[in-house]
Amino acid sequence: MKDTDKSVNIAVVGGGAAGLFAAVFAARSGANVTILERNDRVGKKLLATGNGRCNMTNIYASSKNYHGANHEFAEKVIRRFPAEDAIAFFSDLGILPRIEADGKVYPYSNQASSVLDVLRMELDRLGVDAICNFEVSGLEKINEKFKITSYAKDVLFADKVIFAVGGKAAPDLGSNGSGYEILRRLGHRVTPLFPALVQIRTDAEFVRGLKGIKHNCGVCASENGRPVLFENGEVLFTEYGLSGPPIFQISRRIGGGMARNKKMEVILDLMPEYSKQELVALVKKRIEQNSYKSLENFFVGVFNKRLGQQLIKACGIFPLSRMTSTLSDKEAENIAEKVKSWSFEARGTMSWNNAQVTAGGIHIGDVLPDTLESKLIKGLYIAGEILDVDGDCGGYNLQWAWASGYVAGMAASGEEA
Repeated sequence: MKDTDKSVNIAVVGGGAAGLFAAVFAARSGANVTILERNDRVGKKLLATGNGRCNMTNIYASSKNYHGANHEFAEKVIRRFPAEDAIAFFSDLGILPRIEADGKVYPYSNQASSVLDVLRMELDRLGVDAICNFEVSGLEKINEKFKITSYAKDVLFADKVIFAVGGKAAPDLGSNGSGYEILRRLGHRVTPLFPALVQIRTDAEFVRGLKGIKHNCGVCASENGRPVLFENGEVLFTEYGLSGPPIFQISRRIGGGMARNKKMEVILDLMPEYSKQELVALVKKRIEQNSYKSLENFFVGVFNKRLGQQLIKACGIFPLSRMTSTLSDKEAENIAEKVKSWSFEARGTMSWNNAQVTAGGIHIGDVLPDTLESKLIKGLYIAGEILDVDGDCGGYNLQWAWASGYVAGMAASGEEA
């Protein structure tokens, strides 16, 4: 571009979900809006959401689904643009919603590209310009104007800026975390950052042999031996640890605890429908009925064969060639205990490349909740994942992107959100 004289009313830095939404509503209010995107196209990360289906929102979204320093902050923003407004907005643009029993909302087409397409068409209709391959290296305010500089030395001036560059999660899709340092240089505080909605690494001794096995479990996150969070769902065993929806849900608590040097464990209940007493009776009955079988086949018909074998090994019962009839009452009780409470010490989470969202971010004490305007720099608005707000798995993070983008876009254009 190399055009130091180019000036716009509002520059939206970041062409992700929050940035695109902010641009739409600012332009609908009559502002001259330009989007600056570091990738070669906008919405790249949006295309990957919901495994390519785009879990647009969740009809049950409320403050309890969000994390960060202050739940009330997220509540104020979400209340201004709730899930029903997001559904109505996309319906008006042609997206027929598919609402599932758990509240998740997808486009009926099951294509994330449909969501991006209608957003791009609306931006084109509104005359919003998008400058791609513009990676912002600097932001400063000079004489009531913002000067935005790229690494390629391109420059754009703007009356106001909406900063929605994303966090550190999935850097290959565009959000590499560079925005934190830019805002830090302007005086904003950044809370500790760590990956969230991500797989958990454990000791590989038992999980490596279970790679690829899925099992419905009760899942508990334990901090220093104390249960702190419970989830249920399908757990996927991997060569490095544990994955699956309930693991993603507890990953924030695991990562946060480890950042505070706490001992964090994931405890799996492989048969949550049964009490400990019922399982003891069940195990003893199987011993009686299957006395002629070896231990390697003890759980055939209950668990995946490999899962049953690894569980017995985890009880310290060897060799698997032993006959079931040789199990003592104490060993039967140990097996039942392991089924109900199989503990895996967390060794960390997978990297930013695997994470769906960033935990931590720009301190919400530096931002006005009613407008998302910076308390430090007038005319600078901050939206989306870069703020210290992150949601549960299930459409809540896109709902945060829509809501925060809406509030910032309306406020920057001078309209009441």
